[in-house]
Amino acid sequence: MRPRVGQMLASTVDTTAVIVVRCPDEDLEITCGGAAMTDGDGPGAGATGTPDPDLMSGALLGKRYADEDLGLELLCTKPGPGTLAVNGAPLSMKSAKPLPASD
Repeated sequence: MRPRVGQMLASTVDTTAVIVVRCPDEDLEITCGGAAMTDGDGPGAGATGTPDPDLMSGALLGKRYADEDLGLELLCTKPGPGTLAVNGAPLSMKSAKPLPASD
């Protein structure tokens, strides 16, 4: 799948849904719980499969998940128990940037 900025993706094994915030111009395999995610607006959306028990660390509402090497960033809009991954590698949660001191 070639994701595009603003695209909604939904998990096929749980309730997780994300929006693509940043992505490279190449084909990527974005998964949740070990199963490929589908277009959130398409007919394939909704939990229909079974997740991989080893890939169930969860996705949190409002958190950003990124792979800086690829230039991919996803924003979680619906939480779920599945692990978000790209090309087989789990995505790490992006930490907030500290605000400057206002002395």
